[in-house]
Amino acid sequence: MVGRMALVAVLAAGALGAQGVSRETASRFAGHVLVSVDREYPNKLDHTMAGPQDVRGPKDLHPAFYGCFDWHSSVHGHWMLARVLRTHPALPEAAGIRRVFDAHFAPAAVKAEVDYFRSPGHRGFERTYGWAWLLKLQAELRTWDSPEGRRWADQLQPLADAVAAELRAFLPKLTYPNRTGVHPNTAFTLSLALDYAKAAQDGPLQALLTERARAYYGRDRQGPLAWEPGGEDFISPCLEEAALMGKVLPPAEFRPWLEGFLPGLLKGAVPRPAHVSDRTDPRIVHLDGLNLSRARCLREIAAGLPPRDARRKALLVSAQAHEEAALPHVLNGNYEGDHWLATFAVRMMEAPR
Repeated sequence: MVGRMALVAVLAAGALGAQGVSRETASRFAGHVLVSVDREYPNKLDHTMAGPQDVRGPKDLHPAFYGCFDWHSSVHGHWMLARVLRTHPALPEAAGIRRVFDAHFAPAAVKAEVDYFRSPGHRGFERTYGWAWLLKLQAELRTWDSPEGRRWADQLQPLADAVAAELRAFLPKLTYPNRTGVHPNTAFTLSLALDYAKAAQDGPLQALLTERARAYYGRDRQGPLAWEPGGEDFISPCLEEAALMGKVLPPAEFRPWLEGFLPGLLKGAVPRPAHVSDRTDPRIVHLDGLNLSRARCLREIAAGLPPRDARRKALLVSAQAHEEAALPHVLNGNYEGDHWLATFAVRMMEAPR
């Protein structure tokens, strides 16, 4: 509750409307996530056991990413810590972040993660949401122009290589995209993986991701935005797809595509923030994440329109409403949301405004 009230005070002081994460908010998020990435339990493993020898605890299985309740949340918690340390190097939590990264990105810890990915029975582990976040984390480290950023990137690269190889092998076999509002969403994965491909200057991977995006979504029309949200969504299938295509298509191609895919959105039929009825429920609290990711997508979509395009206003007003509905609840005192929402908040707060 203290975390929530403190964040409300930040909002009241005018944090809303300023692009980027303030030092005060970065410190609050970092302090909380630092505890979570080292918290082994409670934990929800995605783990196939072939025999008694596979009955092992989270830290033994995943010495790099054992905290934050599950593997993918631990990975994107590390991304959030890397992002705020890179943008605010004098954070009070800086020493703690460096300590965690030195331990979790140590060669032995990374090797154990690579071995897990490559071991029999674990094919498809964290496909594709966890893959996407691992590549996003590595993109952050690869573009961090500092000795420690380069060192951590070099240490994590074997795992990024393993994940990228899995993604390259998988996408050509994925005939139909996953259009869900939760983890398997393909548009979300392609978007984060594109960030990695660009940071790593991996032209073949970037070409594959772009080709797959065009193949999956290039002919889409009349997206069913009115059907959203589902009861446990943290991703908007329609808005995430549109934000991805804004990355993939040149502006002259994106605008007519968007007019065909979400014509109502461009006529002012913008979504309203989702209502979160119970923040102690691990699935219902997903809707706080949905409000944050919708706000980000709406701003990214608006950024793909000309600066003087009158249609931008309704998108940005809706984005602001979603932000105001969710941001005060990022740290709500319940681990069901506290272990992951800060990541979505940081991405949202850094979106174009």
